[in-house]
Amino acid sequence: MFPPYSSLLAAAMTACALQVTIADSPSPNNAYINYTTITGYFLQDEPSTNSTTFDFMTTNFGLINRTYPADNSALKNLTQWQRFEHQVYQLNRQAPRGTEYKLLYMGRHGDGYHNDAQAYYGTPAWNCYYSELDGNAAVTWADAHLSPLGVTQALAVNAFWASEIEYQKIPTPQSYYTSPLTRCLQTANYTFNGLNVRAVHPFVPEVKEYFRETISGHTCDRRSNESYIHDSFPTYKIEPGFTFNDELWEALRGETNDDQDIRSKKVLDQVFSTDRSTFISITSHSGEIGSILRVVGHQVFGLNTGAAIPVLVKAQIIDGSAPTTAFEPFTALCTCTSPPPMTATTSMCSYPTST
Repeated sequence: MFPPYSSLLAAAMTACALQVTIADSPSPNNAYINYTTITGYFLQDEPSTNSTTFDFMTTNFGLINRTYPADNSALKNLTQWQRFEHQVYQLNRQAPRGTEYKLLYMGRHGDGYHNDAQAYYGTPAWNCYYSELDGNAAVTWADAHLSPLGVTQALAVNAFWASEIEYQKIPTPQSYYTSPLTRCLQTANYTFNGLNVRAVHPFVPEVKEYFRETISGHTCDRRSNESYIHDSFPTYKIEPGFTFNDELWEALRGETNDDQDIRSKKVLDQVFSTDRSTFISITSHSGEIGSILRVVGHQVFGLNTGAAIPVLVKAQIIDGSAPTTAFEPFTALCTCTSPPPMTATTSMCSYPTST
């Protein structure tokens, strides 16, 4: 008679606890962390998967129905997620020093008032003029909150997680991180609060500055101050060094994609260098998740509002000089000095602009 899965999992986790993780490994000065995506486990890894129409909630989070090298007769009656969890722990058990595998559950926030405003005005007019405003007579989109649709989307993901936990025995996150922007703080709460997660890993997310959306002149990407975050989400942890006011956002100026990727790698380095968890949740944004996917070598995979993607990431400490990590100055954005026509279908930079 085979031992129960809880015993097998406990043994696997104990063995992994004895492994030296990147967080335990002293990094020499002349070394850096390199990230790669381990493909073949999720449909989102496959070039044939259409990100526009893909639904992670009807496909078991995209987990491919397959066998694993770690499979054995004791695991034959387990769910696909239980066997995958065992596979990940075996990868870490067999990994050489300075190499570690983590599964990142990355979720995009639900629909926000800024998304609705962009749809209403049209993307060209939004980018050129309206995104620089705090809102209109009806709504505020500076540090945008979730719309009613966004709340519904996040609650649907909560129900999906509840089902996956009950029936698929999915490994729940052992650590939670979130962007400091309100729509993500809300989404994380609606998504994970009240779930039957393991008691040793409760839902207590850490707010990290660098998991924020692409820094642009759009007011929806300007975060609120630390007091607001603490008062609105008192159970959340705020990372050390978090500035009281948003010192990164600049009106009418924004970071480049290269700068964002440097920022994304820095925050991944922080997580991998300090967090021994294997299964990690990150609640963020379409632009920032896209940047993280670039950093870890994943194919481009866009997410609709409220969608999520799991990515198995291999991190290795590499001897030698790291690629450049110097930030470039923000670039001026093309903006309009007066409201452009909402019927425009192309860039508004030919309309009267300011920089």
